[in-house]
Amino acid sequence: MNTPSIRSRKLDHIKLAMESRDAALVNPGWEGIRLSPVALPMLDAGDIDLAVEFLDHGLKAPIMIAGMTGGHADTESINANLAIAANECGIAMGVGSQRAALQDTSLVSSYSVVRRHAPKAFICGNIGISQLAGEPMSSAAISDLIDMVEADAMAVHINVLQELAQPEGGIILSNALSALADFIRRCPVPVIVKETGCGLDQKTAVRLKEAGAAALDIGGAGGTSFVQIEGVRAEQIGDTRKARLAKTFARWGLPTVACLLQVKDVGLPMIATGGIGSGLDVAKALVLGADMVGIGRQMLAAAMEGPDEAVEELRTIIEELTIAMVLTESANIAALSDVEVEVV
Repeated sequence: MNTPSIRSRKLDHIKLAMESRDAALVNPGWEGIRLSPVALPMLDAGDIDLAVEFLDHGLKAPIMIAGMTGGHADTESINANLAIAANECGIAMGVGSQRAALQDTSLVSSYSVVRRHAPKAFICGNIGISQLAGEPMSSAAISDLIDMVEADAMAVHINVLQELAQPEGGIILSNALSALADFIRRCPVPVIVKETGCGLDQKTAVRLKEAGAAALDIGGAGGTSFVQIEGVRAEQIGDTRKARLAKTFARWGLPTVACLLQVKDVGLPMIATGGIGSGLDVAKALVLGADMVGIGRQMLAAAMEGPDEAVEELRTIIEELTIAMVLTESANIAALSDVEVEVV
């Protein structure tokens, strides 16, 4: 059985994420949320203020392009296109796991391209919990991660099920939380802890707050399923056991809406990701208590077409959010907390 390199694995994830068979089998729950409408609102679209403060940074809208890619030369243009859109629209952007560039410095440009094209955007770096749970990460390595993208914050992603299902995966869980707390203490920028498609539960959210996390990204089930992606990859290299494990747990996790409702009162800024398909979904997430909303696959598909397409997709999502706010007579993001919700 051949073991693919980290570099090739990153490209596999992008390609498989865009195939329909790897869409999540879990419904994120947005279709079951209806916002109470105002039939004749006394607001025009030009009256709507989308601006927010997030981790002491001003953003033009409460949207983050979810950290997805980097680590392969073919992903550099994708990250560049995403960065152009983030900079143009004044929102936040994350990058995919930077582990590959720590091991192979020739891959640094696939990440650093983001800051070159988004000099004004809020940029979030990214490393996995499995990379922290072995030997403690050196201060030099932490600095390298931050400097690589001139990060305003670092994300640590939790992907336990993916690691357990991945042919090359592995994670030491017994000291993961303490290792994370140590990383947070030594990291000079705020640390966002994010799940990657199985959802963040309340027990873990409380533990992460106690560990010092600055914000949480719930990463609910209902978006791209990395477990299914790993199952396909396992089949491709003949690892039948891992392929079966991935199928067994393909529906594992908390749907995004249920996850958000469970953890929104933990007391940290909350980013809702998982199956966000429109600006209306963004509005629903904000009404339910999210402070920011992360968008992945929608933006990835657009960025693979080009920078203009990425900008257009993001502008469309922002316009959809604006219309939803007009129709609920919400003049600003804070006003969305007063919108009544019907669960159907």
